[in-house]
Amino acid sequence: MDLRQFLMCLSLCTAFALSKPTEKKDRVHHEPQLSDKVHNDAQSFDYDHDAFLGAEEAKTFDQLTPEESKERLGKIVSKIDGDKDGFVTVDELKDWIKFAQKRWIYEDVERQWKGHDLNEDGLVSWEEYKNATYGYVLDDPDPDDGFNYKQMMVRDERRFKMADKDGDLIATKEEFTAFLHPEEYDYMKDIVVQETMEDIDKNADGFIDLEEYIGDMYSHDGNTDEPEWVKTEREQFVEFRDKNRDGKMGKVETKDWILPSDYDHAEAEARHLVYESDQNKDGKLTKEEIVDKYDLFVGSQATDFGEALVRHDEF
Repeated sequence: MDLRQFLMCLSLCTAFALSKPTEKKDRVHHEPQLSDKVHNDAQSFDYDHDAFLGAEEAKTFDQLTPEESKERLGKIVSKIDGDKDGFVTVDELKDWIKFAQKRWIYEDVERQWKGHDLNEDGLVSWEEYKNATYGYVLDDPDPDDGFNYKQMMVRDERRFKMADKDGDLIATKEEFTAFLHPEEYDYMKDIVVQETMEDIDKNADGFIDLEEYIGDMYSHDGNTDEPEWVKTEREQFVEFRDKNRDGKMGKVETKDWILPSDYDHAEAEARHLVYESDQNKDGKLTKEEIVDKYDLFVGSQATDFGEALVRHDEF
């Protein structure tokens, strides 16, 4: 795949590739579920393991002895204790859970970082990103695929400047993460809204009307009968999306739509873990309190074997 083809694929993925006529395109950014397991500690701690470690990492602990699990858990606790005061608070635990759930984002950033930090100085400048991403294609005024790479570059530059907090056009790894995954950062949410509105607002009046809203999700493609979900979306737009009933969505309404204030699953799980492990009820955890309840936080051969026995008895 050459650079032009890669950029085309990237742009289509970013703009949510065109759906089949009967499929619904979803622009809403939801916080992911912490686990697909049922949260029932009376049966097992599988949900807590997935929440605390991430589902893939949780599987590796199931292969360890209890002693190995405790040792590795102790090392994790040292990372969670951000201020190094010897205690893990609800907020520190919440931040860790969110990190564990979004580890794929940081892995993605690491991959892209290597390809864009051209001078290997531990920073990525706008010039480095521009040259590595677009390179020679900007010199061709009439690309074969008809795609406007210069327009893409202008949009990328605007987002890069938004992510670059100190305005020096040089991104730290954290700023580069905000550039690549803006929906994860509060200070980047306005640019997510702006880019979404530009994608959907076909008449460029600064608003999203009902037909633009539906047209972004569904293509009639010659069909006169709309699927039931399209009719439901029309009702959703009128009843809930268009809050001031003026027939269109502005920036605030669009933000409420695509970036809803979801229930904070990570905070709820952090409070649950603290409540279950806090032996002296001071509202925070020591390493000893966490390791003592290691079977709640992580699995091992012992806990996995115990759960297998429970399942066998039920069977």
